[in-house]
Order: sequence, then C-alpha cells, then structure tokens
Amino acid sequence: MTFSRRETLKLGVAGLAATTFMPFHGRAQGAGDSYDTEGGKITIHPIAHASFVMTVPGLVIYNDPVGEAAAYQGHPAPDLVLVTHQHGDHYNVDTLNALVTDGTQLVTNPAVFDMLPDGLKEKATSIGNGDSATVGDVGIDAIPAYNTTEDRLKYHPQGRDNGYVLSIDGRRVYIAGDTEDIPEMRALTGIDIAFVPMNLPFTMDVEQAASAVAEFKPAVCYPYHYRDSDPEAFARLVQESEAETEVVQGPWYS
Repeated sequence: MTFSRRETLKLGVAGLAATTFMPFHGRAQGAGDSYDTEGGKITIHPIAHASFVMTVPGLVIYNDPVGEAAAYQGHPAPDLVLVTHQHGDHYNVDTLNALVTDGTQLVTNPAVFDMLPDGLKEKATSIGNGDSATVGDVGIDAIPAYNTTEDRLKYHPQGRDNGYVLSIDGRRVYIAGDTEDIPEMRALTGIDIAFVPMNLPFTMDVEQAASAVAEFKPAVCYPYHYRDSDPEAFARLVQESEAETEVVQGPWYS
C-alpha cells in the first residue's frame, strides 16, 4: 500500500483528465450491476442507504458499512473499507469489527481515524481532502464533501469529511459522501460511475443533485442516501438535461 500527498487540490480533484472508455454493458440486477473495465468488471451491490459492496479486479470494496453484519452475508470479505465520515449512517464501529478481517485495509477521513479503536486503527490510514492513496491497483483521491447552505453548515463542515474518486482498471468512480453540489463536484471530469446523495436537511435536494450531475456528466449515476427524497424526480431532471447520464435506481431501501 502506498500513499502520497496531492500538492494542489485543484489538480488532484478537479483537473484530472477525462478518458474515453469502451461502452458499459452487461448489467444484471440479480447478480449486481456489472460494468466492464479494461481487464475485468466492476460489480455493484447496494446494501442500504449509503452502504454498498463493490467488487473490482483484484479487490472487494465496502463503502460506509453500517447496520447488521448479516446484511453482508453472501458477499466476500472486504479487502478495502472506505469510510467518508463519522455520522452513524456511515460509520459504526460494531459493524466494522464484525466485517473487517486480518487482510482488510481501511481508508478513512482524519476524524474517523481518530475515533477508531486500536485494533481497527492498526489497519487504517487517514487521508484528508486533497490526499491520495493506493490500495492494490486502486487509486483513491479524497474529495471534499461539505454543506454550503447556511442552515445546513452544522451537518458537514468544510474540510472535515471525504468523498472519494477511485481509479479502477481504466474507470473512475465517484463516491460523493454527504455533500451539497459543491464546486469540487461540479468540476470533476471523466467520471464513469457516480454515487450522489439527496436528502434534506443533511445533503441536497433533487434539484441541486440533478443540476450538479448535469454539469459533471458521469456516464452512470446512482442516487443513494436519499431516504425520503424522490429519486425518480431526480432521474427525470437528469434526463431533461443534456448530460446523457444514465440514472440507475438501486434497491437501497428494500
């Protein structure tokens, strides 16, 4: 595992070059949504709310795993766990203790790293906004995630929490975490798969989310972390834009 500091946030986050890839194909809902990479597949399995399992060439990745460990039965143990921030719907130490194995590596924001018990901290690395890491062959860029609306600033202050951009075998995956439609999101380029939240008052409404997606134009977008929001309305707004983004509705609240 190697780690490096992004010297400039603009280059590390917003200025990453777009790349042209082969078209996505082969989605099969029963076995997870599957997308081709240069040498394999990315397969996505929603668990609930903001938690999902993603298998990629060489790694099994769990994002913000919370809830009962039984929800993850049938999935391979994680090689990599990503934690965006410390709120209880994204970080739960009991869930981590139940799921993390001797071979698991954790990447968290600094606030979560400071909260980890010693056994988990030994397996973890802290990266903040603008930092990067490499686990296996997967590159990880820590992207800002924060609120901008005055009465929401208390939920996710600027500089504390992470989103992540993962570079996976020729693909780029954006996991937004809890954020509004910040400039750093809108400036992203070359994103193949994006996970974008939308629930008030903690993140943004469907109009904000759709407006941001219409600007950074991921090839595929999963609305997640939406609870009482209307992901179908989000999909309609994206469809009405010129983004040519495919919105995929996952079973986050089944």
